[in-house]
Amino acid sequence: MALQVIGAGLGRTGTMTLKAALEQLGFGPCHHMIEVLQHPEQDATWLAAVNGEAIDWDSFLAQYRSSVDFPSCHFYRELARHYPQAKVILSRRDPKKWYASISKTIFEVTQGIERDEKPRDTHSQLLMRLIEETFQNHYDEARVIAAYERHNAEVVRVIAKERLLVFEPEHGWDPLCDFLKVPVPPAPFPFTNTTEEFQARVAARRQQQAEKQA
Repeated sequence: MALQVIGAGLGRTGTMTLKAALEQLGFGPCHHMIEVLQHPEQDATWLAAVNGEAIDWDSFLAQYRSSVDFPSCHFYRELARHYPQAKVILSRRDPKKWYASISKTIFEVTQGIERDEKPRDTHSQLLMRLIEETFQNHYDEARVIAAYERHNAEVVRVIAKERLLVFEPEHGWDPLCDFLKVPVPPAPFPFTNTTEEFQARVAARRQQQAEKQA
């Protein structure tokens, strides 16, 4: 299958919520970083893509109808070019709230990798390359928010207006369903993946890794 929806929003802009919504609307499976964690064999291909190598997107993403979050949002231009019929969704949220969220989640993970003296596995290498490419390894609020705003502005500049939805989770079903030309479902909009849920998932993964190494 070919991608029908491409998420261009950076991580922590409600991408897990958007994944759940898209899957409820029939655009699943939806690729998200959680998929990489569940399928670690994907790490090497995503890392190759970040390093500039050519990727056979049709083969690599064959089982997905949509994509959101890192790593795929890093390649929204390439994916939008490769799948010209796909629609693009730029998920976003208030910059300061977004920074507070990413600081307590993704940045805590990557800063932990930076402090770790052990050799980096492929997944850790992928995360660090994404942070390097997106934020130039900066963690301070001013520069991180500036990078976030540049990314969002570039998406709006690059993607044709009729093909793009700028979306915040608080908008709910109506604009999303109208954009995708599907009926509004009766179920509540699926808000998920709070900072606390993210941190609990990271802690559980670390525990699993520690048990494997014991």
